[in-house]
Amino acid sequence: MRADLEDLLNLDRLVHEPARLVILTVLAEAGGVEFRFLENISGLTKGNLSSHISRLEEAGYLEVEKSFRGKIPSTFLRITSRGRSALKSYRDNLKRALHRKS
Repeated sequence: MRADLEDLLNLDRLVHEPARLVILTVLAEAGGVEFRFLENISGLTKGNLSSHISRLEEAGYLEVEKSFRGKIPSTFLRITSRGRSALKSYRDNLKRALHRKS
């Protein structure tokens, strides 16, 4: 198999999903953000965003910290070193696949 095609087939499918790629990219740049911020910047619904966050948390790509500000619940999201590594690997594989000469 051609190496560029193999690089594409080896992309981390958890990261490759567009909504999760957005979440990880935002967190990689900001370090951590509140759920509401991510909801606003991504345009995802609360339910959809929550579902993607759960998948990323299960994989160890991000941490979720829930707390209260007075009586108002707050959810803070932070990318983990494993998440940073997965995002970097994803980007590197994609670059290699797209820039490789046949």
